[in-house]
Amino acid sequence: MVENLRWSLRSWWLIAGMWTRSIMSYRASFALMLGANLAITSLDFVVLVLMFQHTDRLGGWSLPEIGFLYGTSAFALGTANLLVGSIDALGDRIRTGTLDTVLIRPAPALAQLCAERFSLRRLGRPIQAVVILAWSLTALPADWTADRVLLVPVLLICGTVIFSAIFIGGATLQFWWGEAKELQNSFTYGGATLLHYPPTIFAKELVAGVVFGVPLAFVNWLPALHILGKPDPIGLPTAFQYASPLAAALCVLAAGYAWRAGLRAYRGTGS
Repeated sequence: MVENLRWSLRSWWLIAGMWTRSIMSYRASFALMLGANLAITSLDFVVLVLMFQHTDRLGGWSLPEIGFLYGTSAFALGTANLLVGSIDALGDRIRTGTLDTVLIRPAPALAQLCAERFSLRRLGRPIQAVVILAWSLTALPADWTADRVLLVPVLLICGTVIFSAIFIGGATLQFWWGEAKELQNSFTYGGATLLHYPPTIFAKELVAGVVFGVPLAFVNWLPALHILGKPDPIGLPTAFQYASPLAAALCVLAAGYAWRAGLRAYRGTGS
């Protein structure tokens, strides 16, 4: 199993490197695309800043606290999109029959699809997220104990893994339902937008749904409650605030099972 994982990572690295060399052949175009991506993604936070021109709190959370939510969720989504976001083209390959070409190559199909058309311009979102996160960390009045400091990189890594698993798990629905791409986007991009805002402004049923259903709350909501010293709006045990690694592991297992089930169900185009 370890050897298979190593080969998958190496295959992804080689394919991503090939696409990167192709993109960097046109450096000016790359710089313009990266700048445009950075500017467009920044508009999301501009909306939040404009909201705080009329209030100093949103659901009991200040702008630096919401900046922390925004930075962590945007970084996790952006990094996951950079690493595996190309998997959402799976449906097109199934419909055109070109998935068969991927399956007969001497490299793991999942690694090939995740690295296909790898583009460094997607770095715009995580770069912008890091800037906002750095600002929020300096502006927060949090008591930075050792566990709170450690929890920040843990939630960034686990959040990236959770979003990556959702990208892959959502894409595999296209083996059975060819138009599932938008459903996947509702949980990835839509989920990240949800996590930009504090959980206190949403109904408790919705908060419970992203804890026990699609576990988006483990990306940043639950760890942020401990880091920022906020009360839990649905009264979960404190252990949930430290459970992001467990949630990430379960998401990976679920995505892996869905991928294998999808491959077994695939029958080709018949042409």
